Amino acid sequence: MSTLLDHALHYAGLGYPVFPCVPGKKVPLTSHGHLEATTDRGQIEAWWTRQPNANIGISTEGLLVIDVDGADNPWPGDPALEQDLARAPVSLTPNGGRHYIFRQPEGMALRNTTGRIAPRVDTRANGGYIVVPPSVVDGKPYRWAKSENLAKPTELLEASGGPVASLSALGGRAAPLDAQATLQCALGGNGTAPDASHIAHTVPQCDDLPTPENVIPAGQRNAALARLAGSMRRVGMNREEILGALERVNAGRCRPPLPPREVERIASSIARYEPDQVAVAVAENHWAQDREREVPIVDGAATSDPGPLPSELLRVPGFVSEVMDYCMETAPYPNVAMAFAGALALQATLAGRKVRDPGDNRANIYILGLAHSSAGKDRPRKINAEILHTIGLSGEIGGRFASGEGIQDALVTEPCMLFQTDEIDGMLQSINKARDARYESIMGTLLTMYSSANSIFPMRRKAGKEAPGAIDQPCLVVFGTAIPNHYYEALSERMLTNGFFARMIVLECGTRSAGREPRLLPLPNRVLETARWWGDFRSGTGNLENWHPVPQIVPQTDEAKAVLIETRLEAEAEYARAEAADDSVGTAVWGRASEHARKLALIYAVSEGHEHPEIGRAATEWASHLVLHQARRMLFMAQSHVADNPFHAECLKVMRKLRAAPGGELSHSALLKRMKMDAKSFLLIVGTLEQRGDIVIRTQATATKSGRFYQLAEEASAGATE
Repeated sequence: MSTLLDHALHYAGLGYPVFPCVPGKKVPLTSHGHLEATTDRGQIEAWWTRQPNANIGISTEGLLVIDVDGADNPWPGDPALEQDLARAPVSLTPNGGRHYIFRQPEGMALRNTTGRIAPRVDTRANGGYIVVPPSVVDGKPYRWAKSENLAKPTELLEASGGPVASLSALGGRAAPLDAQATLQCALGGNGTAPDASHIAHTVPQCDDLPTPENVIPAGQRNAALARLAGSMRRVGMNREEILGALERVNAGRCRPPLPPREVERIASSIARYEPDQVAVAVAENHWAQDREREVPIVDGAATSDPGPLPSELLRVPGFVSEVMDYCMETAPYPNVAMAFAGALALQATLAGRKVRDPGDNRANIYILGLAHSSAGKDRPRKINAEILHTIGLSGEIGGRFASGEGIQDALVTEPCMLFQTDEIDGMLQSINKARDARYESIMGTLLTMYSSANSIFPMRRKAGKEAPGAIDQPCLVVFGTAIPNHYYEALSERMLTNGFFARMIVLECGTRSAGREPRLLPLPNRVLETARWWGDFRSGTGNLENWHPVPQIVPQTDEAKAVLIETRLEAEAEYARAEAADDSVGTAVWGRASEHARKLALIYAVSEGHEHPEIGRAATEWASHLVLHQARRMLFMAQSHVADNPFHAECLKVMRKLRAAPGGELSHSALLKRMKMDAKSFLLIVGTLEQRGDIVIRTQATATKSGRFYQLAEEASAGATE
């Protein structure tokens, strides 16, 4: 092999996803870095044809790479560990360092670490990448230490057994031997450390972690992590060591993971007890009772903020990613979330009335992208319209909603429609304020049409007219955009509880990216070929196919079914909690979560392989993570913005201002200026919030005067705990 392209294709042939990096550097050339790593020969050839001197990056998903920096680094210094490391493929880096490459133990999900093994010793795992030979950085090449090259991923030495097991379990953190065994048990490692029988008697709480596969579901996460923390505290580990381990377990086992702050609170609470006292504290739940006076426990609390959707969930392999890539390359202000929303809506439209899952769930979705003005909302809509027009399906594109009857009339002509509407918040405000019945009919039609995708939608009979008939299996896909604050503030309590809010998949697009000069590129041939395939595809036979289709059933693997069942059970548990709290918004959102996950898994499957789709575990895990995260985020945002009355609206505004401030705290003058209101009304609002326990008011004396400060109660409690 003489070229970098040849080497890249060789690695891909072994099973390692690769991507190009800047020539002479370690910086990715691709827009989304290692997330775009692939084994697809055509894509790899295209990359290196455009840039023949590009360095080669390899995604370390599923691997554990120990990165030792510098030729003078004495690590590991332990002969036993040196012998273990020597059995793995070793890449020598340009600065004299080494990359030891292992396979992650079965069932583990390790992440990157920095300096936790030893100074200048990092690890690269899920979410990371390395540059591999014969790439060149600063004029010096990467090279393999041995004559033999990298083996297939399945043939790599597993990072378990002996000292390497401790590294995989700890992510590199040094700890007493008993603590290593505790962590290895908690994380599911397969190796056996010395004196394992003795250690098993020392840390019996490991056996209490939930099964199967050590997954810790919502409702059990706090207690499970507390038991594990107690086990580590009993063998003398301090707060920092316990926290590092809990972060690993939380990321790899908790579904969904707890917020980082909650994990820190558990570690801090357990670390307060002496090693000989912690067993009783955990067994009798003293740690949770102590914390109830500080902040509510996250499990079962509907108001905790999971944050915006993680970027790794904004990708679906195949057609959706190809449309996204084209959008990102040609948009003057590229926006990943908006490109994803548009591509997902397009795939749902193309597959509408043509596929279904074994539960008869269809591809119709209502997806909403939230972004500020001029932040890239227009480009995905234009691309969708151009693709559908090019393949002869321009009749399936709709714009603003004029009336409910207008939507119905459009679907009579084209039973599968993509409505792309900008500033959907304005439409919601019109529905709230106008007395015109046509606005009410829009809401009613959207609600009913969503649930009619696998049945019949009866048209409204008009006085003196013949029966209008019905629409057979209508597929209405909505791709809406709105300004974030305006959207949530336009929602009414009725919209939150009647199912409209729950039917939406809401994606927040963040800040506007840096602009660039527009690029005129033709639609990719692969995108058009796939779109045309969908346009021509008919799942059944006969002349009635367009009027009464029989959609193809996309099969599910057993693993996929298991994930969907877990998702349904978690959603049902959240529904029960909301029902017990008389939370009608929570019941509406959680009542749709399982359905959303099944629809999205179906879209993932047909995007990944349109000719022979199958819903596998990757599809359902992606859909589950996205839906559960998004449901919690939607509920948090609704509770933060949607007010019962004008006074409540001002209270929510204060909370948002504090939440956006560093440490959740602002001075009296700063908060008053940001609220833009008179001082009397302001004092009434903050006084109410203090009495409700939402904020803490404190006075701080300076050399010349006293200052008044307002802080979120949750932030104040966290500071007191730490």
